[in-house]
Amino acid sequence: MPLVTGPVAKQVKEVAIIIFSAFLVASGLRLFLIPHQLLSGGVAGAASVIGYLTNPKYISLYYFSINLPILIWGFVAVGKKYICYSLLSVVTTTWFLNIIPLIKLTKDPILASIFGGVIIAGGVGFSLRAGGSSGGFDILGSIITRKRDIPMGTVLFVLDGLVILSLGFFKSWDSALYAMLCIFVKSRVVDMIHIRHIKLTCFIITKEREKMLNRLTCLPHGITVVNAEGGYSHEGNTMLMTVTTRYELAELRKTILETDPKSFVNVLETVEIVGRFRRLG
Repeated sequence: MPLVTGPVAKQVKEVAIIIFSAFLVASGLRLFLIPHQLLSGGVAGAASVIGYLTNPKYISLYYFSINLPILIWGFVAVGKKYICYSLLSVVTTTWFLNIIPLIKLTKDPILASIFGGVIIAGGVGFSLRAGGSSGGFDILGSIITRKRDIPMGTVLFVLDGLVILSLGFFKSWDSALYAMLCIFVKSRVVDMIHIRHIKLTCFIITKEREKMLNRLTCLPHGITVVNAEGGYSHEGNTMLMTVTTRYELAELRKTILETDPKSFVNVLETVEIVGRFRRLG
């Protein structure tokens, strides 16, 4: 039986990643954070605060209820595919929160903060890379990063700080400080996984000018053409310059090498972009 390929296979893969990401988020909460009454930040953190003050058994219900209006707002502001994937993430995370047993894997709240943060960040980061989110603040963060070149983890860190303050005021400042450690770890790991905001400038030296232009113009970003000359050979070359993201670099590299295996490519990290640059959703 032939394997399914193309857009259908890609969508199946993305859905599988979203579901697995939801499992990671729920596992981090149930196995590390909730047993110590710690927070992961975001909507899950807000739901946890309410649960700690009322009944932890209903944290999954609070999580879904807070996410619902944000998802409806995001459906208009962000896009249908992104919100559909985010809705799938929220629903499956809610389900996993109900079926994963509440187990205290470590008695040390510092270890719980670190490992809980890493596991949840893995879920958040992979969900973002698959084209969705874990809901809540991720949606707000995605809107901001689409308009500004600000790392997603940094946006989430600021928003999560508000939730930490509420835990400190209503519960315990010790728990709030442990939660701050968890959120810091989570923000750093998210930035390692979710790399769309990192911009790169590529300089491509080639003798296959027209072939390279025909291939690269199919990519989403613009290209600048510069006539160049070899410093030793004095032979004429063409230099193409384009700005892309680290997320798209693998596809760009593959296209360049397929078109002209003898080309020379120099990739530099870009500190800032001023002016027109197409940011992909």
